[in-house]
This record gives sequence, structure tokens and C-alpha cells, in this order.
Amino acid sequence: MIDLQNIKQQFDVIGSSPSLNRGIDIACQVAPTDLSVLITGESGTGKEVFPKIIHKFSSRKHGQYIAVNCGAIPEGTIDSELFGHEKGSFTGAVDTRKGYFEVADGGTIFLDEVAELPLSTQVRLLRVLETGEFIKVGSSKVQKTNVRIIAATNVNLQEAIRNGRFREDLYYRLNTVPITVTPLRDRKDDIYLLFRKFASDFAEKYRMPSITLDSEARLELEDYPWPGNVRQLKNVTEQISVIEHERDVSKEILSKYLPVINNLPVLYQNREDIKNFASERELLYKILFDMRNDVNELKKWMYKLSKGESSVREYNKFINEEPPLIYNEEEAPLPRENLHGADKVQDLQSQEKESIRKVLKQFNNRRKPAAEALGISERTLYRKIKEYDIEEFENE
Repeated sequence: MIDLQNIKQQFDVIGSSPSLNRGIDIACQVAPTDLSVLITGESGTGKEVFPKIIHKFSSRKHGQYIAVNCGAIPEGTIDSELFGHEKGSFTGAVDTRKGYFEVADGGTIFLDEVAELPLSTQVRLLRVLETGEFIKVGSSKVQKTNVRIIAATNVNLQEAIRNGRFREDLYYRLNTVPITVTPLRDRKDDIYLLFRKFASDFAEKYRMPSITLDSEARLELEDYPWPGNVRQLKNVTEQISVIEHERDVSKEILSKYLPVINNLPVLYQNREDIKNFASERELLYKILFDMRNDVNELKKWMYKLSKGESSVREYNKFINEEPPLIYNEEEAPLPRENLHGADKVQDLQSQEKESIRKVLKQFNNRRKPAAEALGISERTLYRKIKEYDIEEFENE
């Protein structure tokens, strides 16, 4: 019989939602086996606690436990980090180096953000999963390793497979046992419990009275969607604890620390969401143009309806014609330039830039928590900062 409360205390897990309890139960049940586990869920939901539970209750608990953030390692060095390299195998390889799979032999490796692995590295990882074999960079010698692999991602891997960004065979090898971690907005009863725990921890850390929420602030806290999930809630609690002199936090005070959630803070979370387009901008153009066509058809229908042409036959006949100009209320055509999407694209890009700028400002230009709050990878945030010249803008 699994003692959930005891496990939560050991691993500092706060919450009692059924989905959280179910995830812990699966982790404990699968721990004694050597099955691969794939943990999915949004960034900041606390996926990293489940590999620790699995390792702790496995026969490998006395072996090495190594957590690897695949999205934080440059593509050119990821193979060396995971599998090691021989001296002189590339520029800068002044010594032979052991990789994580050699160091963690007999233990557990947690591959966080596994969808960020290059396809060539995915092939190497698949070989480890299937045969326990790997080859160091610059070597021809096959080595063996006995490692349990647990992976996590906030990416829709099925979509990534369709887009050619993730290998289907690797997905099924990793996904022997799936654990899904639900977002904080779907665990509303846990939000206030987490806030109280974080407030107590920071009060002890900074040697000051713990902050509390009045009734309106508590409702505001629980109704906020928390795009950065538990990590964002912890950051907000710490900021308020340190900055505010008033220990009883009102709704007005709390609201200052909750970024406004726009409809399009960042359009797509990962490259895997992009199919048949060279860039996110091209995809945005297509979305806007498709929306424009839908609006055109709707306005045409309303115009015909106002003229009494409301039958299904007339409607079907009319929508199959070449789209004309959009009509206004005076039946006069609007200028063609009103149909062009470039201005709308520029406006949406401005909104995206402003959203990123505000979140960066809130987190004092710390990219990691800012990326988590925005729901994107740190690599994507870095690219967007460069694309929009946000660092230069921040220093103006």
C-alpha cells in the first residue's frame, strides 16, 4: 500500500488533486521495474519530481541519478555531453571525457525537454534504449551501459512526429509508461496550498513575517490561469515576500505581480508546431489570410442576407464565386489595402514583443523564469529577444 502523504512529505510535493495523486501512484508502481517512463505536461508543472520518486523507490537508488536539460545544451555539444568523447575528436577536446550514460551506469538518467534533441542524437538514444550500447564521439569502440531512462517534455510529441522533428520509434520506446502532469489552472484547490507553503518558506529564508492574502486576493490568485504554472506561482510569491512591506496582501497588490495574459503572448511554443513553413512569421501570415477569407465569406453572406438572398442554394452558389471586395454598411466596397495582412502581422508582432518585454522586466531580465512564464523554451525566448532587439530596447 502506497503512503501518498509520506511520499509527498519526502519530496516536498504540495497538493491533493486526483491527477497529482494518480501521477505519484504510477511513479511508485513503475519504480521497481526498469521500464522507460515519459512524463508530459506544461513547463513549470513540476515534472522533475516524478523521476526522483521513481529513482528513490527503484533498485537503482544507490546508483547515480543525473538530470539533463536537453534544451539548455547547444546542439553541437549534446552528443559529447551524453555519450562522451575521445581526445582530439573535435576542436577543444583536449582530454577524453566520460558522458552521462557512462557516468550513470547502474543508475538513472532524467532527460528533461527531450523533444529538443537533434534527430542525430535521437538515433543514438534509441540505440541505448534498445541495446544498451553507445559510442563516444570520435571513437569506434562500442560501450555498454545499464541505465534507466526517464524523459519529460512539454511538447506534443505526436505533432512533432508528424512534423518530422521527433522519431516515432524513439517515442514508443520512451513512452512505455506515460505520466501526465496537469497544469496548475486545472488544480485550483492546490493553488492556495502552494502559495501558503511558498510564503512560509520565503518568510523563513528571508527572516520576515509570512505574507497572507485577504479574501479577494485569494480569489484573484485562484482565478489566474498561471501560464508558468507552479514555478511562476513560486516566483510571484517570492517577489511579493521580498518587495512588499504590507504583509496582508490585497487584490490590488497581488495584481501588480500578475502579468496580463494576452491572446497571443507567444504564438507557438516549439518548432514542432510549424509544418511546411520556413518560419513562424510565414505561419502567422497564413493564419491571418485564412481568417481574412473566413471574415470575407461571413460578410458576403450577411450582405446577401440583407438583400433577401438567404436560401441555402443561393448561399452555396455565392460562396463558390470569386471573393469580391468586402462590403460596408453603405454597400460601397472598402479599399483593397484593408484586406492586406501585413499591418495586422506587424501589430501582432508588436504585441508579442511587448508581452516578452513586460515579462522580462518582471523577472529582472532573467531568461529562464521569463521563458517559463511565457510557456516557451529558453532557446526560443533567446531567439525572439535577438529578433526583436529586446535587449537593446530594455536598456534604452
